Amino acid sequence: MPINRREFLLRSGLATAALAVSPPAFEAESLPQLPLCGGGALRKVAFRSQPLPSGAPLNPVTLARFVDPLPIPSVLHSAGLRPSPEDPRLKLPYYRIEMCECLAKLHRDLKPTRQWGYAGSVPGPTIEARSGQGLLVEWVNALPRKHLLPVDFNIHGAEADKPEVRTIAHVHGAKVPPQSDGYPEHWWTAGKSATFHYPNQQDAATLWYHDHAMGITRLNIYAGLLGMFIVRDEVEDALDLPRGIYDIPLMIYDRRLDQHGQLYYMTSGDPRAPWVPEFYNNTIVCNGKLYPYLEVEPRRYRFRMLNAANGRSFYLTLSNGQEFQQIGSDAGLLPQPVPLHQVELFPAERADVVIDFSGYAGEQIVLRQGSQDVMQFRVRRYGGKDAGPLPAKLRPLTRMAEAEAVKTRLLTLGERDDYAGNSTMVLLNGTHWDQPVTEKPVLDSVEIWSLLNLTADAHPIHLHLVRFQILDRRPFDIFAYNASKTLRYTGPAIPPPPHEAGWKDTVRTDPGMVTRIIVRFEGYAGRYVWHCHLLEHEDNEMMRPYDVVGNS
Repeated sequence: MPINRREFLLRSGLATAALAVSPPAFEAESLPQLPLCGGGALRKVAFRSQPLPSGAPLNPVTLARFVDPLPIPSVLHSAGLRPSPEDPRLKLPYYRIEMCECLAKLHRDLKPTRQWGYAGSVPGPTIEARSGQGLLVEWVNALPRKHLLPVDFNIHGAEADKPEVRTIAHVHGAKVPPQSDGYPEHWWTAGKSATFHYPNQQDAATLWYHDHAMGITRLNIYAGLLGMFIVRDEVEDALDLPRGIYDIPLMIYDRRLDQHGQLYYMTSGDPRAPWVPEFYNNTIVCNGKLYPYLEVEPRRYRFRMLNAANGRSFYLTLSNGQEFQQIGSDAGLLPQPVPLHQVELFPAERADVVIDFSGYAGEQIVLRQGSQDVMQFRVRRYGGKDAGPLPAKLRPLTRMAEAEAVKTRLLTLGERDDYAGNSTMVLLNGTHWDQPVTEKPVLDSVEIWSLLNLTADAHPIHLHLVRFQILDRRPFDIFAYNASKTLRYTGPAIPPPPHEAGWKDTVRTDPGMVTRIIVRFEGYAGRYVWHCHLLEHEDNEMMRPYDVVGNS
């Protein structure tokens, strides 16, 4: 019978052991030279391991609030044109991004933190695309051969016979051919690269890119391998929405630091099997800074919010009680703005929101996650004005009819003890990664996936390639299902709230609920994956391949 995460913590003593384990701290010193990311002059950076006293992470309460300006990632520029892989006569914009080690100050009063970044920054530069206009990205692995964080070699795909540092890039939410999707086993090592084609045949949306290497995704993203990928189109252009300097990405994630300001990753306390089932941290980082501030004019701003945390969910509010107007979700604009006092984001979800500062000239407003400060808005007394009110209608949306579905799948989310390995793994439909593929939708067909959550946790489930709509969530009797595989509902179906009623690529599946989504498998035939976006779960078997089968 499956056990839940809390029972696992109690059995293993992990909650206590993890706090007693300190990872190495690192201090920069003038030792061997490392190449500067992007090619250029050499810089002298090396790291010397130092033990920390037991249980001594940095206390974020000691840090001053709102002393660093909010960094806004630069927009990546094309390095020229290259032939399209589908049609060599067609030349596409070409971008080159190195993944490399870098140092960055997360706060004015901290030493620079050793991280891994795309193009030498965390987050990486923003890639901007136009719908229908393809581009090429060469992803270059220029990372060290030793991992920054503890690797668990017991996890499938991360065994000791594989290189410790491996990467592959995935653009989350992109409709791409399978060879450019970032299949977790198709990683490459230091000194190698791969060029991916992004056709961008999709609506305007806030996407993001991140590492997806098998068995170490949680470590590579925690180290800093993430960035924004924004698709724009004519429908969005025609709307009176904040744009230019008033359209700002906010990548929000939690981290834990040691007393030297270095990344602190919690482990089980067993160096042979350091994996932990979930990891929550005590500091919240926004665009690479702790407690930054942003000076804004007394007008509307558009903020593209992304939850890039390994496992933490965010419930964001404004200190003055002001409303957000949510205009978009994962895969594009909503039909109309949705007023919200709280923006809820599970890992990998996005919320495209507008905040109107026009009535708050001279005030200071704090974006908060519960009782924790995330960042501060400083509203100037003077500034530009908006041309008119926020559009009442955004992008029309036709709800997919259940009658369109040619197949309905019942898929479980569960946990299983691996007593031989003294661990717990989380599984999709009770099936391991390397077992035969069981989900084979036909290209351009519609299916309903009913996701039965048998665990005590909410899991954000992401399907590569496709977007979907949420049909409903409905409570069911877990005990009856575990005993006899009988699906017995215990309450009515609950339709998605307005902010979840648009196009999604990641869905929250609540404990004891059946979450139904309806999906059209359009775009390309080939092999993709679906998985939980709690990264510690994804890395330990809560990911499965699926095949989109040609309809010929």
